[in-house]
Amino acid sequence: MTQPILLKTDDKTFLDVIGNGKTYRVPPYQRDYSWQEEQWEDLWNDLLQINKPTGGYHYMGAVVVEAHSENSFVVIDGQQRIATLTILALAVIRTLENLGDSEEEKKRNRERATVQRRIFIGEKDPDSLLENSKLRLNDANDAFFQDYLVQLRVPQNPRGLSVSNSLLWECLKWFTEKVKAQFSDGESLSTFLSRTVGRRLIFIWIRVEDELNAYTVFETLNARGLELSSTDLLKNYLFSRVRVPSDLEALQRRWKTLISIVRQERFPDFLRYHLLCVYPQIRKQRLFKQVRDSIKTSEDIFNLMIALEARAELFAALSDADHEYWIETPDARPFIKELQLFKVRQMTPLLFAAWEKFTREDFVRVLKLVSILSFRYTVIGGLNTNALEPAYHLAAKSVLLKESLTPRAVFQNLKDIYVSDEKFFADFATKEIETNGQRKRLVKFILGKLQSDASGKHFDYETDPATIEHILPENPAATWSETFSPERQQQFVYRLGNLTLLEPTRNRDVGNQTFAEKIAVYRESRYELTSTLASEPPEEWTPAAIEARQRNLAARSVHLWRSDFADV
Repeated sequence: MTQPILLKTDDKTFLDVIGNGKTYRVPPYQRDYSWQEEQWEDLWNDLLQINKPTGGYHYMGAVVVEAHSENSFVVIDGQQRIATLTILALAVIRTLENLGDSEEEKKRNRERATVQRRIFIGEKDPDSLLENSKLRLNDANDAFFQDYLVQLRVPQNPRGLSVSNSLLWECLKWFTEKVKAQFSDGESLSTFLSRTVGRRLIFIWIRVEDELNAYTVFETLNARGLELSSTDLLKNYLFSRVRVPSDLEALQRRWKTLISIVRQERFPDFLRYHLLCVYPQIRKQRLFKQVRDSIKTSEDIFNLMIALEARAELFAALSDADHEYWIETPDARPFIKELQLFKVRQMTPLLFAAWEKFTREDFVRVLKLVSILSFRYTVIGGLNTNALEPAYHLAAKSVLLKESLTPRAVFQNLKDIYVSDEKFFADFATKEIETNGQRKRLVKFILGKLQSDASGKHFDYETDPATIEHILPENPAATWSETFSPERQQQFVYRLGNLTLLEPTRNRDVGNQTFAEKIAVYRESRYELTSTLASEPPEEWTPAAIEARQRNLAARSVHLWRSDFADV
């Protein structure tokens, strides 16, 4: 049996996209128009570049449409670009209608405007004589777009417009000013629209047959600009299931509040972690299918909203150690910071469950557990993260079903992903971490923990002025070649055993001096991690010396990053 074609792709010019009687509709609850001057200017500069005789073509990324018929499409991804190019065409038409010095020239330009309107915008309705548009925007924007921009009417009170409608109006004015300044005659302006905009902008045109395929395609795209997000696709589906106007209004209000808490770009992750409390595995690419299969009625949608609203603030707080959620649970803050530093989130379903079922004290103990587990497994071990979500799902479900009543019971569910002391020691003893970018903070955190352990005093890696000292310098002088060949220098410079803490002024002083010269400076350091290095220093700083020091640090790290519930 022949399988239906679920996806068609093609390269199309802008004229191909809008020509041959095609019409496009933006779904009612897709994101409002959001491009601003930064995006308009990028597009304009691209157009000026390709408007040159040798300008070539410019790729505009992918446009994803769902076909309702051969010539009728719903815009799944690309509405910002199509809408902006349509407004640019309206700006050209608006300018042409008033361009020219002589009556003959004005007449020819009005004819040009009529032809361009038919090509880029649409035909006049024979009864109302109003201009029809090939493009229909969403509920928030379409009335203004059709009644004012398409008709080239000036709104009576521009200041009273909504944010997105104001952007539409400002976009038309902005492009009108640009085309007036750039083109002084109707022929060159008309040629710019028909040739440069119409034929030199290339889109990857992707046609899908249903929403599920659209979501799958979207997850693989990296389109330019402020485009449709997977949040918009999920929102469109949920709103399409609600039929009663009062329910739609309520859902719109609640959705707006929810998104303001969890943020637009993070909603798919939030939803996925919420569902992982129930389902064992939900890949990002399968999220839309899971929602479509399980959420079908208005009742389903509002039940989902109730559950999401209950977890939204916590989700936001898990990424913000200064969130008001932690005012009454300040002991959680250090572990929130650590999880942010480690860039791990797979434990989120478990934290949802622990917050709902445990005391705040036990919630913090779970936080500490997952921070230690993450450090051992991900930061130092660098192990495959595929095993984490299933393990955290089972732990979360066990807490929610009241099968695990204590943090110790949670640990029993996570033992398979808790790296043993022996393996953690071996991993730490050979670990190297480059000290540039964000990883510099991670290295300072690790050295800071070791410093706290050595001194018995708390070291705050975020506020302490200490710098990271490379004992074997990053750019060693020639004298270092006696103990480190150039190849060995690269192998050992970022080993944790080669790194320590040092006051900024002392770090500048030692630079790439010899090891003997550095030891004299280390001896005066207020950081025990560094001064103890000078108490019994090796005669030379060699690969063997780095390995020996790193093994000592690894032994200390085993007890520093050990779970309270692990067998000693």
